[in-house]
Amino acid sequence: MRYGRIPEEVIEAVLGRHDIVDVIGRHVHLSKQGHYMKGLCPFHSEKSPSFTVTPEKQIYRCFGCNVGGNVIRFIMEIEGLSFAEAVTKLAEDADIPITWEEATDEQNEQQQEKASLLKAYDFAAKLYHFILGNTEQGKAAKGYLTSRGISDKLIDTFQIGYAPAMWDTLVQQLDKRGFDLALMERGGLISAKHEGNGYVDKFRERVIFPICDATGKVIAFGGRSMGDAQPKYLNSPESVLFNKSRTMYNLHQARPNMRKLQQAVLFEGYVDVIKAWEAGISNGVATMGTALTKEHAALLNRNADQIVVCYDGDQAGQSAAFKSIPILEATGSRVAVAMLPDGKDPDDYVRNYGFDRFVREIIEPAVPSMKYKLLYIRKNFKLHEDGDRLRYLQSAVKLISDLHSPMEREHYLKQLASEFPESSYEAMKLDLHEILLQSEKNRPDGDNKPILWNNVMNNGRTAERTRKKTPSLLPAYHNAERLILAVMMHDRDVCTHVEAQLGDQFNVEAHAVLAAYLYAYYAQNAEPDASRYIAMLQDEQLESLASSIVMMGAGHGMNEQVIDDYIRQIRKVPMQEEVERKKEERVRAERAGDHLRAAQIAIEIIALEKRLKST
Repeated sequence: MRYGRIPEEVIEAVLGRHDIVDVIGRHVHLSKQGHYMKGLCPFHSEKSPSFTVTPEKQIYRCFGCNVGGNVIRFIMEIEGLSFAEAVTKLAEDADIPITWEEATDEQNEQQQEKASLLKAYDFAAKLYHFILGNTEQGKAAKGYLTSRGISDKLIDTFQIGYAPAMWDTLVQQLDKRGFDLALMERGGLISAKHEGNGYVDKFRERVIFPICDATGKVIAFGGRSMGDAQPKYLNSPESVLFNKSRTMYNLHQARPNMRKLQQAVLFEGYVDVIKAWEAGISNGVATMGTALTKEHAALLNRNADQIVVCYDGDQAGQSAAFKSIPILEATGSRVAVAMLPDGKDPDDYVRNYGFDRFVREIIEPAVPSMKYKLLYIRKNFKLHEDGDRLRYLQSAVKLISDLHSPMEREHYLKQLASEFPESSYEAMKLDLHEILLQSEKNRPDGDNKPILWNNVMNNGRTAERTRKKTPSLLPAYHNAERLILAVMMHDRDVCTHVEAQLGDQFNVEAHAVLAAYLYAYYAQNAEPDASRYIAMLQDEQLESLASSIVMMGAGHGMNEQVIDDYIRQIRKVPMQEEVERKKEERVRAERAGDHLRAAQIAIEIIALEKRLKST
């Protein structure tokens, strides 16, 4: 295990030894087009290539989904690794020795604890797997798994094991190998005795399902009882390694196929994922019996465009599926729901009807989220009664109003009208328009999204400029800032000039952050290098923005006079906004009858406008 931070020289060696075309070419078929290489983006589904690699600058950029960065960022995204893990992988691939800077005592201790726990979990997983397949104690568990239709091949693929009934099988083995038992207890592997000193195994007489992180390292266990022991499923507690809200079962094996298919199938439990794998569904993951979180949803969205929710067919499972839809859609995912009949779960269906029918009749015909929501809520109404039928239609129209697409709203309204011909389509459409109008009236001005970067860098920049989505036509100062940054990324002298004249006074917060990093980059490096500069950022959104700006190049008729004109234009923005605020303040004063205050503000406006002319 390595400790501390990776030194800059190691990062530079990694960037220098890996050609981005070679690395990306292992995952994407690239073809040459002029100075660029192009291919189909591995991060979203597309038919026409919009994924561009620039060998000269050692960066990539997708003009379809706006991802971008250098070779380190690509490995982070394609394999789901942290920055340090991606650098480590690339360094090891190039036989570059990695030495870490000196860490603090606290960092060293935490790293050592994590390393020890990872080693212990790996050992425990192998021990439980061995016991299942090679001992008398594991025979009953092996028979149980066989009865559930889980083959030896699946047992090996998912490294399923068995924790025997004895109180301290794992404790003894860990102690014999010198592991700190107090740390093992904090890490969720074992439990302290309720009375007296010492420890006992946390999992006893249970089938063990190893839970892995995104890189395939075992970080926790799920244990399934074979008898009447409660709870039926027992997960490891949260630890420095394991966070239930951010961990998904089987992600490390499913992710390549999720990205290839741009689809993930979301199950409730381990066995569902495992049986689906046998059915050829290699893009299945599970939340391990815990409620779906926004972190889970974001994790899925980073890897696939569409999420198929395949929860149990009973009331609890269908309720959970209904609740999961807004969480998943909030990340921008397209959501469909697999409909299981008669309260069955995926495992039941596979056992009763086979793998082919499960895929053909359950997964492939999964219904769009809106259709599912309409089917789900109608169970709460007695449709043969006029009053309940009307209330259902009103609820259905309210649900349909949440759709952003007018075409989709039209589609589902027409479906409702054809199903309930006594209620006219036109009447439903009037109700829908009324709901939309009221919703528009109730919508607050602006938005409340958090500022994306350090508030210290904001210096009072307006929320509108730093937070709102990119408009179709950007304001002049926005384009001026991007053009200046593009030249700064290619020319050290221009960067020095801008630092002296403008500093951090960019109006778009992200541009100010990129400029600050550029100043720092040139303080350490003599020559411009887009890939090395981007390596400093270590932030997905900043790297994507920097990649798009550097692709603009250093031309655009830029010279010293043009750059100075842009700097003046950028400096004027805060004063222009102050003038507008003063004008609004003057109007309010006049309406309130405070004419003295209105006159004072008018004088302030004249002074500001004179300053603007002289700037």
